[in-house]
Amino acid sequence: MALKEGAKAPKIELQTDKGETLSLASLTKAGKNVVVYFYPKSDTPGCTTEACEFRDQHAQFARTDTVVLGISPDPVKAQAKFQAKFDLPFTLLADPEHAAAEAYGVWIEKSMYGKKYMGVERTTFLVGTDGKIKKIWQKVKPAGHATEVLAALQA
Repeated sequence: MALKEGAKAPKIELQTDKGETLSLASLTKAGKNVVVYFYPKSDTPGCTTEACEFRDQHAQFARTDTVVLGISPDPVKAQAKFQAKFDLPFTLLADPEHAAAEAYGVWIEKSMYGKKYMGVERTTFLVGTDGKIKKIWQKVKPAGHATEVLAALQA
C-alpha cells in the first residue's frame, strides 16, 4: 500500500551519522516540520548533488522550523564520511536493514543493464508537526529538488 498525503508518517527510529538514535516523533513533537529524503547511496553523483543543494539552502529550511533528514541504506560509517566530506549541516540516517525505506514504500525492485536488484527509489516526504505527510515527491531528479521542497514549505 502506497503512502498518501495526509496519512500518518510511519515511525522512523534509526542511527544517525554520529551513531546516536534519532526518531521522527521526537522532532515532530518538538514542533518541527521534517523533510525526510530517501536516497540510494552516499557519495554518488546524484546523491551528492541532492545533499549539497539541501546543504546550500539549510538556513532557509531552518527559518521555516524545518529539519532535513537524509536516509539511505548505507551504514553509519559511510553516512558519517559523506556528511563530513561535503560539510552537510543536517543529519543523515543509516537504514542498512531498509526498515524505514520499506515502511515508506521506497524499497523497490530496480533494473540496471538488464540486472534486477532491490534499492531505494529517490523519494522525499514532507512531514508536518502533526506527524502527517504533507507532501510526497516521487522519482526525484536531484538537481533543483531542494528548491522545490523549500517552495512547498513557503507556500
